Amino acid sequence: MRRSLAFLAAGFLVGALALPAAAADGDEGFTISDPRITESSGLAASRQHPGIYWTHNDSDDGAFIYAVDSRTGKTVATVTLTGVGRPRDVEAISIGPDNQIYVGDIGDNLGGSWPYVWIYRLPEPKQLRDQTIRATQYVVKYADGPRNAESLVVHPKTGRVYIVDKNENGGHLYEGPADLSASGTNIFKPIAPVPELEATDAALSPDGEQLVVRSYFGAIAYSWNGGRIKRLERLGVPFLGQGESVTYTDDGKTLMFGAEGTDSPVKPEDAPGDGGSKSPAGEGSSADSSGSTGNGGGLDGNVKTGAIVVVAAAAVLFGLRRLFRRS
Repeated sequence: MRRSLAFLAAGFLVGALALPAAAADGDEGFTISDPRITESSGLAASRQHPGIYWTHNDSDDGAFIYAVDSRTGKTVATVTLTGVGRPRDVEAISIGPDNQIYVGDIGDNLGGSWPYVWIYRLPEPKQLRDQTIRATQYVVKYADGPRNAESLVVHPKTGRVYIVDKNENGGHLYEGPADLSASGTNIFKPIAPVPELEATDAALSPDGEQLVVRSYFGAIAYSWNGGRIKRLERLGVPFLGQGESVTYTDDGKTLMFGAEGTDSPVKPEDAPGDGGSKSPAGEGSSADSSGSTGNGGGLDGNVKTGAIVVVAAAAVLFGLRRLFRRS
């Protein structure tokens, strides 16, 4: 994972403008206390174990996923995946129909040096204990060439897998085949732009009607619209450091945002729409026609107040990231 002083500088600037974390009923956030989990890069709320969140390390950890109890922050199960090669850069985790867990080994820090990446699928265990589970490995290629990605979602009704690539100028939502093939190559095709954000994770609501894409310091909600996403609103996110993950709670009312690092925090925000957030701004506008953050299009009131600061911060961030990109 590329790290630089630019991330920290942007974090403090944007953190000053972000909305405070709003605690939802029964979900006030937690801290991942397992000393083995130092690069939590993905987060998925369990559908069959209330209060349990699945996560994993970014890279150099092996084929492991961890079940963390949000009431204590402690790991209650470590699952070792067999039937797969050694992971290269695991960046995302999502739960699909029939309690199937999908793990995205889709990162590429060199921005497209690997001709293919992998997705692993395994059943979520019914009992939370340390165990080994055989996973299915899928080979993934993109229709328009290799790229870096950190965001993977699975539609909760159709089971179709989608990836959002990571690009500092905004990326695209990629759609996989209706059914993944374990014996052939699975081609993912771009179907909708995801502008404005350098996506570090994404999440689909439990009803499959909304998509949230986050970056290090911000997030945008979209109506799913059959995958042809339409922008709803920009979301306030808690400043946690290097923001890497997001998931909906099982009831769909709350978004849980996570970060990398030792003792990494996971904090809640009200989900858009029925989750209790403000009425969507710019509802119905298509993703590729959404307003630029520089002119205030689609920004909430708190961010509008700091519009001048954001413009200045963007200029500083651009210069810093160019300077430290390969540091």
